[in-house]
Amino acid sequence: MAPHVRTVPTASKATAVQIVWSSSKGSRDIEHIGSAHSEAELALLKASAYQRIAGEGQDQLDLGFDDESTKGSAGGSSSGIKVASMRMGPLIEALTAIYRGLGFEEATEGDEVFYQQVLARLVEPTSKLDSLRVIEEMGMTPVSYATVNRRLPVYATEQFRNQVSAALAARADLGPHALVLFDVSTLYFETDAGDGFREPGFSKERRLEPQVTIGLLTDAHGFPLKVTAFEGNKAETKTMIPVLEDFMATHQLEDITIVADAGMVSDANRKAIQAAKLSYIIGEKLPEVPYPIRKWIEDNPGQAPPNGMILSWPVYEGPAGQRRKSIIYYQYRENRAKRTLRGIDQQVAKAKQAVAGKAPVKRNRFVGIEGERRFLKEETEQKARDLAGWKAYITNLPPETASADYVIGAYHQLWHIEKAFRMSKHDLAARPVFHRQKDSIDAHLSIVTAALAVAQRLETLTGWSRKKFITTARRYREVTLEINGQHLVADTDLPDELAEKLSIIHDTIEGAH
Repeated sequence: MAPHVRTVPTASKATAVQIVWSSSKGSRDIEHIGSAHSEAELALLKASAYQRIAGEGQDQLDLGFDDESTKGSAGGSSSGIKVASMRMGPLIEALTAIYRGLGFEEATEGDEVFYQQVLARLVEPTSKLDSLRVIEEMGMTPVSYATVNRRLPVYATEQFRNQVSAALAARADLGPHALVLFDVSTLYFETDAGDGFREPGFSKERRLEPQVTIGLLTDAHGFPLKVTAFEGNKAETKTMIPVLEDFMATHQLEDITIVADAGMVSDANRKAIQAAKLSYIIGEKLPEVPYPIRKWIEDNPGQAPPNGMILSWPVYEGPAGQRRKSIIYYQYRENRAKRTLRGIDQQVAKAKQAVAGKAPVKRNRFVGIEGERRFLKEETEQKARDLAGWKAYITNLPPETASADYVIGAYHQLWHIEKAFRMSKHDLAARPVFHRQKDSIDAHLSIVTAALAVAQRLETLTGWSRKKFITTARRYREVTLEINGQHLVADTDLPDELAEKLSIIHDTIEGAH
């Protein structure tokens, strides 16, 4: 019988590689090649075994085993191999390619600390001190913690942040009248007292701790352009104009079209946008049934509007002689109406129970109270039903250059910035929990901004989430083996799907240059 290679688990949880030499008389001679502790070692030992089987007189990989070290039981022999280093090569090279492709290496003048901090934030968000462990586990040589602390103040400077922002803007979908998305969120701190910057303020999560307000500006696809921190007690609507004006001045833009949610923009803020001669597309609140909708209902009693129907209404603002025209578009969606009406039916049913005294009075907009009397607010119910399915959008873009479909479509791109916020807050752990001073927080956000840009570009190129790509790619490492003083790099075979994603990243970025 021909000799064959077999693997045997050892007592030390390694995998022994052996050659089984069999004779025609049934006797067997087992030759131990070595014990592997990783896939790379296993592949190398198997290759050595097959070369040994190939016969005398052929070139063989000399692993330097002596007779004593290759004999004995599966669990007790020494292979003569040491792992000199392990490196997450595929992951490092992919992230580095995107980092450089976004212009960060040039913008930061090859700042090694910033580069390592961005990669660590992507792979395993943690503290600045612990990020050195992440970098080391990736197989890179981390800078010292003293160097990190020395460089952090630089990342908070306006010059550095503008350099990063310029790199982002140069690779974003911008033009003379580019669409940009703006939204804000809050990052809280586990401390009791404010300090003038970290202050208690409005919180959607109803938290009482001090917080900072973060304004995020992206292009129409959610690619980050600028992240700015404001005092935690500063109203959301007061953050937009400073960010827009600073961004336009930095990048010498004459006009942009800002897209924002209704909750972000008060009438005063919208007039300030108008005064700055900027274009806007904003969700409009509907506290009452507007005339165009009321008129359609009166003209079509008992009928539901056609799905997708759009009504428009001009709005004139400003003093006489300087009046500007805006347009409000009202769109009806059948699915939106069904969801809203289902919620109204549930609330009205609970309101009737409360009015009849069969249920406690809880927060319900359809329940009215006058002294001891409870009653159903029928006018409020009717208004809610009339508005079901309708959403309003206001813009100062002229209809000849921006159709109703364009305006509505642009507004519905806001999910991109919502996704960017989710990624930055949860996947990249943007909350600067280990930072106290404004400069330190700004430096931290500079790193998060770059990491967000890399993550967004990574997802766009691969179609995978950041988490899936990182989790998959970090398992495959380049292993450098030390064999009797000699070093040999053993690559691990990559699964086809990951290899395809890596190829897309490198081909796309190389093609762009």
